[in-house]
Amino acid sequence: MGALDEGHYNAELGNGVNLGGDVELDFDEEPDTFAIEEAVRVLLQGLGEDFNREGLKKTPLRVAKALLEGTRGYKQNVKDIVGGALFPEAGLENKVGHAGGTGGLVLVRDLDLFSYCESCLLPFQVKCHVGYVPSAQRVVGLSKLSRVAEVFAKRLQDPTRLANEICTALQHGFRPTGVAVILQCSHINFDPAHFDPACKGWANKTLVKSGSGVFDDDVSDIWTDFLSLLRFRGVNVGDVSSRSSGEKCWCPSHAFSNIGGSSDSKILSSVSSILCSLGEDPLRKELVETPARFVKWLMNFKNSKFETKLNGHIHSIRGKTDSLISHEDEHLCCEVNLSFLSQCEHHLLPFHGVVHIGYYRSNGFTMNPVGKSILQSIVRFYGFKLQVQERLTRQIAETVSSYLGEDVMVVVEASHTCMISRGIEKFGSNTATIAVLGRFSTDPLARAKFLQIIPNSCPGEH
Repeated sequence: MGALDEGHYNAELGNGVNLGGDVELDFDEEPDTFAIEEAVRVLLQGLGEDFNREGLKKTPLRVAKALLEGTRGYKQNVKDIVGGALFPEAGLENKVGHAGGTGGLVLVRDLDLFSYCESCLLPFQVKCHVGYVPSAQRVVGLSKLSRVAEVFAKRLQDPTRLANEICTALQHGFRPTGVAVILQCSHINFDPAHFDPACKGWANKTLVKSGSGVFDDDVSDIWTDFLSLLRFRGVNVGDVSSRSSGEKCWCPSHAFSNIGGSSDSKILSSVSSILCSLGEDPLRKELVETPARFVKWLMNFKNSKFETKLNGHIHSIRGKTDSLISHEDEHLCCEVNLSFLSQCEHHLLPFHGVVHIGYYRSNGFTMNPVGKSILQSIVRFYGFKLQVQERLTRQIAETVSSYLGEDVMVVVEASHTCMISRGIEKFGSNTATIAVLGRFSTDPLARAKFLQIIPNSCPGEH
């Protein structure tokens, strides 16, 4: 599926609900919801989980509602969005130039969108910039540009096709002189074992563009004006590309040559069933390998025994500090920015972030490289599960305290894709959780001292 031609676009117009007003979608009683719920139960069993345990009982329904909400664009109608929002606007009178409804460039920047990657079913974020050149002394309501973009984002997507579909839909929707779309897309990290906290979990990034009408010419003056306005927002226009559908896929899952994540045909069939329930064809060439890629990702979080052999390295962390030490002989130590990537057990969506650990040791104590690697192993072990952040924080604190002593404080900072993929859509939100043991639970000055260390140590925006 490439850019929409007019025939394809007209088919889109007749396939959907009227969006003339706000629509609240209730998926609880839909047949597709029940089908996805059953498929999710199969996936949970494949992970070694009991879907009847507390915390997972409603996960199948929550996952079904999140997926149907995140792909509701298949059932939405573009024509009704634009048709009722065209307004007369005069152009220049008796002057040479372009403005108003006859040729003045209109650009809406920084529209935050969310979509699901068609190659692996993992989420990706989109920063959308869309503009057009009015014609026939008409302008379109600015909010409609965002709503049309969202219709196509709420589908299984590829950045290039998403840009093309937004551009073509707007061009056919109200016939401006031209439409331009630029997307900044960030894909969730596909490989949890190589998570880079500096990327904040979004490992693969790409810029794509699409143009119609006067924007057909990539080197036209109107494109120059459009890109110049984007420089205000820090868009590196030198990286913008117009990728064709035949070029290499941007999804990081394609970097794995052996994608066979599971030989269990029942698990793979359950993912194919989900695709059907979302309104897609699992046999479409872009989706043929999607079930295997998604299962490969999901199996990273399969229930497993504690594989890191900590007991043999206790002395590596503690050194010679096992004897009783007075508070006067101790000082605050910390290990910050221990990265993790996990899977929310409520929605089967990723969350990612960093862990900071504070503890008291004897003066002169220094954590050696082996000790640091063990702490990172503890963090990643508890991350590689179906999790909730509160439990993750507690488990790390309890395990670390058994090796570093009872005076331990753990802070976890994480971004949850379930906060942006569903109705709430809180882009940029971040959740912090704290666990305090021993002295930290009774000494507010110790807590404050550790918390003051963190902001100056964190990557990126922390």
